[in-house]
Amino acid sequence: MKKGQEITIKIERMKYPNIGIGIYEGQEVRLKNTLKDQTVLGRISKKRGGKVEARCLEILERSPIEQASFCEHFNQCGGCMLQTMSYENQLSTKLAMVSNLFTEAGLHLSFKNVVPSPEQFEYRNKMEFSFGDEFKDGPLTLGMHKKGHHHDVVNVPFCHLVDEDFRLILTSVLDFAAKYELIKYNKRSNIGFLRHLVVRKSKGTGEIMVALSATTQAADLAGNPFNQKGFVEMLKALKVTGEISSILYVKNDGLGDVVTGEIEVLSGRDFIVEKLFELSFKITLYSFFQTNTLGAERLYDTAMQLIPDLEGKICFDLFSGTGTIGQIMAQKAKRVIGIEWVEDAVMAARENTGLNGLDNCEFICGDVFAKLSTIEDHPDVIVVDPPRSGMGEKTTRAIASYGIPEIVYVSCNPSTLMDDLTTFDKCGYVADEITLVDMFPWTGGVESVVLIKKIG
Repeated sequence: MKKGQEITIKIERMKYPNIGIGIYEGQEVRLKNTLKDQTVLGRISKKRGGKVEARCLEILERSPIEQASFCEHFNQCGGCMLQTMSYENQLSTKLAMVSNLFTEAGLHLSFKNVVPSPEQFEYRNKMEFSFGDEFKDGPLTLGMHKKGHHHDVVNVPFCHLVDEDFRLILTSVLDFAAKYELIKYNKRSNIGFLRHLVVRKSKGTGEIMVALSATTQAADLAGNPFNQKGFVEMLKALKVTGEISSILYVKNDGLGDVVTGEIEVLSGRDFIVEKLFELSFKITLYSFFQTNTLGAERLYDTAMQLIPDLEGKICFDLFSGTGTIGQIMAQKAKRVIGIEWVEDAVMAARENTGLNGLDNCEFICGDVFAKLSTIEDHPDVIVVDPPRSGMGEKTTRAIASYGIPEIVYVSCNPSTLMDDLTTFDKCGYVADEITLVDMFPWTGGVESVVLIKKIG
């Protein structure tokens, strides 16, 4: 095999994240976004150090367990890789992918089960859409990146991961942009106006946030400024089932393709309120909050079942976000200390304790590793819920140095969970069982909950 060679290969197994593995001429070849038992046409893209990777060009034969897609955007949108599987087969596929990842790394853990999502459709409470075009110099689009073409954007007016309010807002904003001939931002020239549209909707209260991420440049080719009043009036006139209580303009002049910048409140307030169990949480644009609200209840319930006895205990909630896990624990614990590096999230967490009438929580802003050394309290319970990048060796060792009997780890990335578990093992801690929780139906994503125990 050589780079650029086209091969026909059958996928024999899968590994997280969404990697299909087949054998060609006696050597393993890995192809992203393929499914077990598919036969595909691939092109060798990398061959280095005995590892071979290929890009899938065409699916020649579907897997026997596949079914017709339900989505109008199938084969266009780059999301929902597992949409040709039944939900039961999705769960077994996710279990196999994560299990294979750990086994290949030499970590032989028991996988208890996969907790299903309460909803398989319209479950997302947040979506970030991009402005662009489907082909170079084509008409303005607003939606998701095109499958296999990250620089292209396809409209997704029928997306099944969100409810009708999201879809109505999405199409209405695109119509508004077309009506006023607003220009999309060009990533190469750094010229243009429109960049992203973020929509958040609370499952518990129905409150909706709409945030337009755009530059501070002229909004159209005639040099006119952004018609903020017209934008707000258009949104306020929509017949949504919820309530649009927050309309924001994110002044995004950054060079990266991310939503960032100073926020101007065009209407309402700069947050919405979500309900989780019986608690209320203030969520701002930049706050981290699980995108599947009902699934989050199952996720946190799974974690709390591992530490049922919290009475009179001091609990650390590390990488605490808006304080969800910490405030769930605070209903029974003596005291909760949370650490989170996103200032916006910490401010929201502090306000959330007031919303929920909790006076035994403290949320600290800063790097977890740096802040742990400044805390005098010794924890009885530690729960960690780090970002996709994981905790890293220094932070993992610092947490292990407390020497408490058990630590609960909630992970959104099995790959970095595996790395952190390896470090815990070196520090005298062992994990023997992982529970997967499906928060992202139709995609390859899955959450993990694991109890890590001190040896001896």
